[in-house]
Amino acid sequence: MSHVDDASTLPVTWWKSSASGAQGDCVEFGIVSTATIAVRDSKAPHGPALLLGYEQTAAFVAAAASGQFGGLQ
Repeated sequence: MSHVDDASTLPVTWWKSSASGAQGDCVEFGIVSTATIAVRDSKAPHGPALLLGYEQTAAFVAAAASGQFGGLQ
């Protein structure tokens, strides 16, 4: 796992879950390459982004869906 300091510098199209609330409090994903997915906070488009492999991304999504991060719905 690595990161970039300014997610807006990545040449990606960002998307979020269709289940995201209207408040905009969500995580967005972008495909960087055939091996890398970027993840950022939608409230901070110029903030940092994590760069994850596809397996790491799948594990992150599964953990979030099962409530492992506490307080997430």
